[in-house]
Amino acid sequence: MEIFSSAKPTVLVVDDTPANLALLVGLLQSHYGVKAVNNGARALALAEFEPPDLILLDVTMPGMDGYEVCRALKSNPRTRQIPVIFLTSRDEVEDEQYGLALGAVDYITRPVNPPILLSRVRAHAADASFAKTMRVNNEYLEFEVAKRTRQLAALQDVTILALASLAEKRDADTGNHLRRTQHYMRALSQQLQSNPRFKNFLTDETVELLFKCAPLHDIGKVGIPDRILLKPGRYEPEEFEVMKTHPELGRDALLHAGATSGEMLDFLEIAKDIVYSHHEKWDGSGYPLGLVGDAIPIAGRLMALADVYDALISPRVYKEGMTHAQAAEIIMQGKGRHFDPDMADAFSCLGHEFQAISNKFNDTQAELISKAQYLGMVL
Repeated sequence: MEIFSSAKPTVLVVDDTPANLALLVGLLQSHYGVKAVNNGARALALAEFEPPDLILLDVTMPGMDGYEVCRALKSNPRTRQIPVIFLTSRDEVEDEQYGLALGAVDYITRPVNPPILLSRVRAHAADASFAKTMRVNNEYLEFEVAKRTRQLAALQDVTILALASLAEKRDADTGNHLRRTQHYMRALSQQLQSNPRFKNFLTDETVELLFKCAPLHDIGKVGIPDRILLKPGRYEPEEFEVMKTHPELGRDALLHAGATSGEMLDFLEIAKDIVYSHHEKWDGSGYPLGLVGDAIPIAGRLMALADVYDALISPRVYKEGMTHAQAAEIIMQGKGRHFDPDMADAFSCLGHEFQAISNKFNDTQAELISKAQYLGMVL
């Protein structure tokens, strides 16, 4: 047997006795939309299909009793939020305790006192309505926050790519250099995530930021004069001193961006460390500050290895690229001098992966010639 009416909020009444159903429908229908069924299986199916605002549930029913129905309701994500009121002739304290322990919000014993029943249904229905409104509002806010977060992440990615592209236009390196180094950074960072020295810093989120920010490592070169930046031969000492200012130029640009935004965003902080410290060396012989060992930011140490490796294997119009084996030998010779020892060891475990990255994003001769011709026109 099923009885329906159309008002809201809705109350589902579950009782195997027709007289009890008729009584409850008569009491409630002027205030609520009432749905009434005479067994637990139908109650569960109806609650799943169209969840009511509240359920009045008899305990003693053939087949599935009220306790079993309540237990099933509370185990289903679609129905667990529906408040359940037990309405039964069982009046032992243990019965009430058990029903409430299953998740019911109330336990009313028969015979029914109509004003009291209506008052308690009204109170629980109001609580349920408020809770439902809060859930809907929270879901909407979560959706909007997630949407805004995606938009900010997309804007961040576009900003990084735009800045990296600007730097790449004035550099002899190709865009593939930027792609290769960021993939080297990710591989090296992931390899080091289990290392006790780095595991607190190299979270999955930080690894992703390192990957995204790696293309910015030479952004400071946009401030280096063309006569030096694009010089095909070796630098004179005074020219090299000018070239060595590019980490500071890049850092200052990022600091200015952070100051303009009113806060130093996480990706700018990571980018700043990469830009400013990727020419530092483990033994203190690098620049611009001559930092030693762990005083060098982790992001800068990672970038140093990725950048040097790519410079070694990459062909240029004026030179052949080294083989992986030759480049790896130089990297390992720099262990404890140029590079963090643990990072050099991690690199040694990633030979096949580094080679796969370099092959995937390799520079063709046509790309190198095109880049050289473009820079020649700039000069």
